[in-house]
Amino acid sequence: MQCRSCDAPLEATFCDLGMSPMANSYLPPEALGKAESFYPLHAYVCSNCLLVQLLEFESPDAIFSDYAYFSSYSSSWVDHAKRYVEAMIPRFGLGADNLVVEIASNDGYLLQHFVANGVPVLGIEPAANVAAVAQERGIHTDVAFFGTSEARRQVAAGVRADLLIGNNVLAHVPDLNDFVAGLAVLLAPDGRITIEFPHLLQLILHSEFDTIYHEHFSYFSLIAVRTVFARHGLRIFDVEEQPTHGGSLRIFACHDDDAAQPNTPHVDALLEAERAAGLDRLETYSDFAAQVLRTKRSLWRFFDEAIAQGKTVVAYGAPAKGNTLLNFCGVGADMIAYTVDRSPYKQGFFLPGTHIPIHAPEHIAETRPDYLLILPWNLRDEIISDMAHIREWGGQFVLPIPEVEIVS
Repeated sequence: MQCRSCDAPLEATFCDLGMSPMANSYLPPEALGKAESFYPLHAYVCSNCLLVQLLEFESPDAIFSDYAYFSSYSSSWVDHAKRYVEAMIPRFGLGADNLVVEIASNDGYLLQHFVANGVPVLGIEPAANVAAVAQERGIHTDVAFFGTSEARRQVAAGVRADLLIGNNVLAHVPDLNDFVAGLAVLLAPDGRITIEFPHLLQLILHSEFDTIYHEHFSYFSLIAVRTVFARHGLRIFDVEEQPTHGGSLRIFACHDDDAAQPNTPHVDALLEAERAAGLDRLETYSDFAAQVLRTKRSLWRFFDEAIAQGKTVVAYGAPAKGNTLLNFCGVGADMIAYTVDRSPYKQGFFLPGTHIPIHAPEHIAETRPDYLLILPWNLRDEIISDMAHIREWGGQFVLPIPEVEIVS
């Protein structure tokens, strides 16, 4: 086994979550009696570059060519994208003469806001079913997996990005060096890159082990990601901490020889914060497994007490992170009667591994459960607001991460 960033031997364990199905492999009813594929969900940390990563068991084609996640079903995520666009247009002086390119542009949740402001866009999205939704919205979208080959194809067609965006895609890339090299190829000489990804520091601090699943090949600190970008002639000149996905980073990068763009103090400040938290030391990573077990025991205690009291528990959401949580903790349909999700693409299906049925959110008012376990806990405020009516019958919300929290 070799590190996907620096090719060093991969030997140190970060977190071993046992055997788990692909987190987005939702099951139709006719598949319930058939065998499911489970794979080791074992995260390693490279002792050389400190990149946390999983081994590759399924190809990106198998995972992402037909995808179940549509960004626009989260109103808070769409709002986050709109605020981003409103900030980037004046910061980089973007207008009708510029081109914004987004890698893994999904259903156009973000690019639609640039279009509304008269800025030309191009989306590059591997999932044809998701790209079709963006195309129906009038957002120019090419269906392709991104890397150096696709970047060169775009450049040959006359495309160079003044702003190159990647939100929550970097973790999904098995060939990390090819992807980052492709960014350097596609970026205009004076262009800018912004990439968002969940911050490894927050994952560790808040025991967010459920964000580990097979579709996420890598887990980034600023220390690790800066090394990868520098290898391909890209310099991270600014960084912002974002509240999304339990705590994310938005990095800003340019070509290393772009003298017009100085580094901001934020980069050194965050690097120092990561070092202070021990992310430059291998022993910090080896301690994480004990935190995971504490969270697991906390969830077990909640279900033991709820079952003993005859309480009913259902879940909200069918996110990938929820499937990691439920499968690792051994929580199945005998403990959770069903879950609900706003996406009609998931309704009528069953969660992988646990076989918990997925209904529309309206089903909750019909059954009036005692507890609503929020699986996409990173959207807690949005969900608690949307589902506030469960309080009418005394229903309570349950947050599983970092330890069980009950919200009345």
